[in-house]
Amino acid sequence: MRVLLKITDIIDVEVLQRIQDSFSSATGLAAVTVDYKGNPITEYSNFSEFCNCVRKDSGNRDCCYHSDAHGGIESARSGKPSIYICHGGLVDLAVPIMVKGNYLGAILAGQVKIDEEEMKRLPLGTSHELTDFSGQPEIQRLYDKTTKTTLTQVRASADLLYTIANYLVEKQMIHIIQEELHNKNLELMEEVKLRSEVEASLKEADLKALQAQINPHFLFNVLNTIGRLALLEGADKTQEMIYAFSDMMRYTLKKEKNNIVTLKEEMEHVQNYLSIQKMRLGNRLNYSVNIDELAEDILCPFMTVQPFVENAIIHAIEPNAKGGDISISAHLFKDMAILRIVDNGKGIAKDKIQKILDGTYEADGREKNTGIGINNANKRLMYYYGVNHGVEIKSELDKGTEITIRIPRKSLVGRGLNV
Repeated sequence: MRVLLKITDIIDVEVLQRIQDSFSSATGLAAVTVDYKGNPITEYSNFSEFCNCVRKDSGNRDCCYHSDAHGGIESARSGKPSIYICHGGLVDLAVPIMVKGNYLGAILAGQVKIDEEEMKRLPLGTSHELTDFSGQPEIQRLYDKTTKTTLTQVRASADLLYTIANYLVEKQMIHIIQEELHNKNLELMEEVKLRSEVEASLKEADLKALQAQINPHFLFNVLNTIGRLALLEGADKTQEMIYAFSDMMRYTLKKEKNNIVTLKEEMEHVQNYLSIQKMRLGNRLNYSVNIDELAEDILCPFMTVQPFVENAIIHAIEPNAKGGDISISAHLFKDMAILRIVDNGKGIAKDKIQKILDGTYEADGREKNTGIGINNANKRLMYYYGVNHGVEIKSELDKGTEITIRIPRKSLVGRGLNV
C-alpha cells in the first residue's frame, strides 16, 4: 500500500460496535477495540464491576494497562489470538487486527473466571505476580461475583472474534484493491504491454473475493459449535443466545450489501436483538413486537428500526432499577407502513429532540450519546423516501418516548426503485 492504513480506514466503527455489543451480550465477556497505540476506538461493552473497582487505584490501573498492552503485543507477534491471566486473576484475550502483516489494533475481551486447574495452563499477562486483594473485602466480593466460564468457551470466543475481525478486514481490503485496480486500469488502458499485469491483479482480487465468501461459513460453523457445546452442557439459555446472535450476524453481514430489506426481515432482527437483551436484563425488560401481515413485504432500508430500539434500551431501561417496557409495531395504513417504537422511560427534553435529529446534540459526561445513530437513520429515511418521511419523536419527561416512522409502499425515491 502506498499510504499507511489506520484501523478506522479498514473497519466501519459503527458496525464493529454493534458486533462487539452483541458478542458481549451473547458470551458475557467484556470487550473493547483499540488501535495499534492501545487507544480505544469503540465504547467498552459489558465492563465488569470488579475491573471498574480495581482501576480506581492508579497503581492497579497501570498494572491493568500493562497487562492489556502485553496481550496486544503478544497477539500481534504471533498473528493469532492471545489468552492470558491479568494481574487481578481474571482471564483476558486479545485478537489482533492485521493487514498484510501490519498490526493495526486489537479486540480485547474477557474479564471472566475459569477453573483453577485450567488457569494454570495460561500465562500471566505481564511479568508481575498476581495482585493480592485478600485485604480488600469489597474488591474480593466483586471478584467472587465475576462471571465464571470454561477455557474451551473462552477459546471459542477468541476464535469467533478472530473470524469476525478477519472477515471485516478482508471485505474492506477487497473494496480498496478493486478501487486501486480500477484506477490502474484507467491509467494503463493505452499501454498494451502492461495488460498482463492488470489481468494478474484482477485474478488476485478474485481469489481474495472467494476467500471472503468462505469466511462467513467458518464464522457460522464456530457459532453452531458453541451452540452445540452449550446444549451438551445443559446451558439452554446460552444456546438460545448463541443462535439469536448467529441470526443477527447473518443479517448484519449479508444484508448490508444491498441495504434494502423487507419489514419482516427487519422485525426478525429486532426480535433477536431484544431476546439477547432480555437474557441480560431479565425481568427489568418487557417487550412486544407486532407486525401487520399486510406490511411484512414492504421494503425499507437495512437497520431502520434497531438503532431506535437500542436507544430505548440504553436510555429507558438500563438507567431504571425497575427496568421498563418497549413495544414495537408496524401496521398498514392505506399505502403506508406506520412503525412505532414506544418506551416508558424518563423521556427526552423538548429542546434536545430537534438537536438529536439534526445531529447537533452533544451528550454530557453522564450519558451515552446515541444521537449520531438516530441522526443517521433520519437522514437515510429522508434520502430514500423524501424529506417528508423523516423520523418523528414525541416524548414527555418521566412518561416515555414514542418514535414514529412512515414508510410508503410504492417507491424508494432516493434509489429510483419502484416496487
